[in-house]
Amino acid sequence: MIDISTAGRDLQDEILKLIRASQDTVVDALQAWTTAVQSVTPDFPKVNLPYADRLPKPETLVNEAYDFAEQLLAAQRKFASDVLQVAAPLTGQGEAS
Repeated sequence: MIDISTAGRDLQDEILKLIRASQDTVVDALQAWTTAVQSVTPDFPKVNLPYADRLPKPETLVNEAYDFAEQLLAAQRKFASDVLQVAAPLTGQGEAS
């Protein structure tokens, strides 16, 4: 008999491995492309844009976006858990605790 929870986890693990492998491939290809472009392009002078020093760095933007997404996902998880707990008596899963 197939254990559905184990099969589900195995499928999730395989999907995550596939995603990581494809991400690694994209990063490797981007690295190769960047190296190739740098070797054939001249050095351009730096352009001084007004207020550029006040803009957040791309790393900061990415980190803040993922921090927000993490908090949002945690809030959604708590909400789903609360809904399941409240609805448990109606589904025959026991009493809400």
